[in-house]
Amino acid sequence: MTAAVSIDIGTLITRTPGLPGGCPHIVGKGVTVRRIVTWYKQGLNAEEICDRIRHLTLAEVYAALTYYHANTQELETYLLHQAAQAKRLEALHSNFGKSEMLR
Repeated sequence: MTAAVSIDIGTLITRTPGLPGGCPHIVGKGVTVRRIVTWYKQGLNAEEICDRIRHLTLAEVYAALTYYHANTQELETYLLHQAAQAKRLEALHSNFGKSEMLR
């Protein structure tokens, strides 16, 4: 009979300076919590996220979602900043295209 091995879920999420930008991510997988949260907020459940990122376990996805729910303000602030930055770049690109067409 094999003994069950317990995993401390606190060991599944980490921050590594410089990887990926110091954002919380799943240990050894290179998948950020924000990536999982983005799909979660688009309506995917944990199982569907595992289907999309096949090298993740269900426990890792749930750990990322738990991290999000425990640190919602931090992650929401980051997501809002990213959305604003994307809009700014889109507007810049749009204006650049218009000026090129006028030449």
